[in-house]
Amino acid sequence: QVRLVESGGGLVQSGGSLRLSCAASGIIYSINNMGWYRQAPGKERELVAIITTGSSTNYADSVKGRFTISGDTVKNTVYLQMNSLLPEDTAIYYCYVAGRGRDYNGFQSWGQGTQVTVSS
Repeated sequence: QVRLVESGGGLVQSGGSLRLSCAASGIIYSINNMGWYRQAPGKERELVAIITTGSSTNYADSVKGRFTISGDTVKNTVYLQMNSLLPEDTAIYYCYVAGRGRDYNGFQSWGQGTQVTVSS
């Protein structure tokens, strides 16, 4: 079983910055992609950003130019640098990692979620 541990959420004023981290542990043979999703109250979970092993990235239109996703395949860690935060970025942010683990079986794991609150 692959476990994800997130950190870096918190309360910040509009225009501020936060950096989220997510470390994967367990038996990991390879990682195909890592990403961040978020869920605001009363809304569905949505993709924020994703990065593949080839370092290809994809962002939600609402965060393009403000958020940057990066990954460290040695540390099995994914980061989300969030700049110019807006109140509408307030949500619980979830880390996601997919790859191959024990016995080369595929896995998809989610973090426990970290709260990001942006005050106006």
